[in-house]
Amino acid sequence: MYVRGVGPRVAEMLAPKGILTAEDLLYHLPFRYEDRQNPRSLDELKAGEVASVIAEVRGSILLRTRKAPIFELTVGQGRRALKCIWFNGTYLNGKFHAGQTVAVYGRVEASRSSSNLKMIQPQFELLPDATADAETRLLEVGRITPVYESLGGARLASRWQRKVIFHLLEGLRGAVPECLPQELLARLDLPDRETALREVHFPPESTSFAQLQSAATPAHRRLIFEELFFLELGLDLKRRRMRERAGIAFATTDKVREAIREVLPFHPTQAQKRALGEIVADMRQPSPMRRLLQGDVGSGKTIVALQAMLVAMENGYQAALMAPTEILATQHFLAARKLLERSSRRYRIVLLTGSLDEDRKRHARGLINRGEAQLVIGTHALIEEKVEFDRLGLVVVDEQHRFGVMQRFKLMKKPRPDGTEGAEPDVLVMTATPIPRTLALSLYGDLDLSVLDELPPGRAPIVTRRVVGERADEVWGFVRKQVALGRQAYIVYPIIEGTKDDQPELDFSHDDTETGMETPAARPRKTVRKAKTAELFPMAAFAPFPSRTSAPRTKTAEPLKSAVEMHEKLRAGPLAGLRVGLLHGRLDAGEKEIVMRRFQRGEIDVLVATTVIEVGVDVPNATVMVVEHAERFGLAQLHQLRGRVGRGSARSYCVLATGPRVSPLGEERLNAMVRTQDGFELAELDLSMRGPGEFFGTRQAGLPDFRVADLLRDRQLLELAKTEAARFANDSRSPNGNAAEGTAAERAHVWARLKDAWQRRYGLVEAG
Repeated sequence: MYVRGVGPRVAEMLAPKGILTAEDLLYHLPFRYEDRQNPRSLDELKAGEVASVIAEVRGSILLRTRKAPIFELTVGQGRRALKCIWFNGTYLNGKFHAGQTVAVYGRVEASRSSSNLKMIQPQFELLPDATADAETRLLEVGRITPVYESLGGARLASRWQRKVIFHLLEGLRGAVPECLPQELLARLDLPDRETALREVHFPPESTSFAQLQSAATPAHRRLIFEELFFLELGLDLKRRRMRERAGIAFATTDKVREAIREVLPFHPTQAQKRALGEIVADMRQPSPMRRLLQGDVGSGKTIVALQAMLVAMENGYQAALMAPTEILATQHFLAARKLLERSSRRYRIVLLTGSLDEDRKRHARGLINRGEAQLVIGTHALIEEKVEFDRLGLVVVDEQHRFGVMQRFKLMKKPRPDGTEGAEPDVLVMTATPIPRTLALSLYGDLDLSVLDELPPGRAPIVTRRVVGERADEVWGFVRKQVALGRQAYIVYPIIEGTKDDQPELDFSHDDTETGMETPAARPRKTVRKAKTAELFPMAAFAPFPSRTSAPRTKTAEPLKSAVEMHEKLRAGPLAGLRVGLLHGRLDAGEKEIVMRRFQRGEIDVLVATTVIEVGVDVPNATVMVVEHAERFGLAQLHQLRGRVGRGSARSYCVLATGPRVSPLGEERLNAMVRTQDGFELAELDLSMRGPGEFFGTRQAGLPDFRVADLLRDRQLLELAKTEAARFANDSRSPNGNAAEGTAAERAHVWARLKDAWQRRYGLVEAG
């Protein structure tokens, strides 16, 4: 349809933002609102609060300083004034004139030079004066006004969006199609779609301003529920279709059970028994298994997966395990070979990675093709076209979030040597990244979930402490003592060498205060607490480090220490005489494997590394993990790094060394690491701090691109949507037509809407 104000050139500007249709524009909701019915008085403002103020422009000035130009705007109401300050604000010079009315939004701060208040880097909008047309004044003055994220510079900012969306809604009055059954809306007390869209964009005067700001109005709830309902309905449909496909019904005979008992190195935990029971129950079914095995660091996922692979192998099928790195794939290969040596049966295990020479690859592919290899372990090399399985029965994908959906799909769909596909293999995906239930429901909603929430017996808690960087000598002294006791240590740095540019191992938390982008207003006042140092490292125990939460402000950011630089410094200085190795992502696969093998054999005392060792490295003799610049890492990464120690019977330690400045968010992360080792608790906190969009850091992980919903904020609505979607799907397939919710036409419209939303918006349809 034609939308007033959107011509071909504007449409080109909107397309990269994902706005291709009139509906897309209507679902581009305000990210906040300003109460211009009852504007705040300057007399009411208090330092520390975030507020929206409408005032008159009194004057402005551009100040030239050595560091950067500062633009200062003074606005007032009566005798009271408010200063608004923008750094690098040259672009604002000449924009404001005395007598104009402006709305400013930001954090209020006390001004040192006067009794007046100030705002640093506030958002602003010039309001129309009495000469403006009636429509402009209607949309922007004397009402609760929506504020939108810009869709393309100043031209497509809030004012343009308000006008275009207003005209679009007026043109569609009474004609916005409903996509949910009326019976469902009535039962959940939700407004119809057109009313919801109208009231979200242009709230009635009686709307609660607090509910608007928290997206909790009935209109918001309706649109959020709608989006989550179709997401869950699509996932439900996907699960049902999967159950209709031809799979392999594995038998679990006494022979299979005996094969599993032979290789178990220890008595399994109750959580491992429960998870294996759920997996085997799926494997018995004639439809393909699609299951996620989620467990914290050290919870024993690999042994559960190996038992599942034994079920497949004992039924005459091949099993494949795909890992994200060659180090992890090699480790899985060595661990599986060691365990399977305990068996009276003779299983042939093949390792296939990209670094193997062509002759060895060709030989491995031949064994796989002819079915002579029962267990195949490898990296992305497993999905190459040349790799063909004889009878692939089970696919295990480790660290699922590091693979794209299509990579998993390619391995599932591997053809047989005769070119036929046959029955689909079962798929078990594993992750050691604890995923809050809310996120798992949407991220892996097409998979059934098994959780390992119990550690094997004998695992001692890891003692975790914080220390400031200038106390490094004490840390290195403690490392030397641990090595003298026959132990080993990791020392992790955030970068390989030089600057952080183009170094993929970086996964810093993007706090403004940690990237040099903070404004002076954002910096809390900090004090230094002196610490006693005499009893930091007694031989018998790892005493707590005094937690220094802050430091004096510095004019320049502390340079990051790098793995390459510190490897040399430590080897020549505080750790001289110890065998110090180096491991990072720029080493080729062969070099990495050599270093890791030497560390595993105890030929290296201290391994200096980057986060390349974050996942899967298992050295039971390593008891110390030192993370330098710990404030620069995210919670999930810190938890994974800590999980590299504590794998043996000896007491283990994690030292979080920080720089001189730690942001408030950094403080929260570090304190959480010291407080708990519960990965699921840390994951919940990580989700609340970073939000779902940053939790995995990549769209490739499969997280839907939500337009309205927020998984953290809308957890209850997600649960409700899941329940209602399952109910709708069950009712729609009921043999008694009267039992279904809604009319036949409404149900048909829901399924048609699902097809469009699922394919175009979420992009989660399984290929083929």
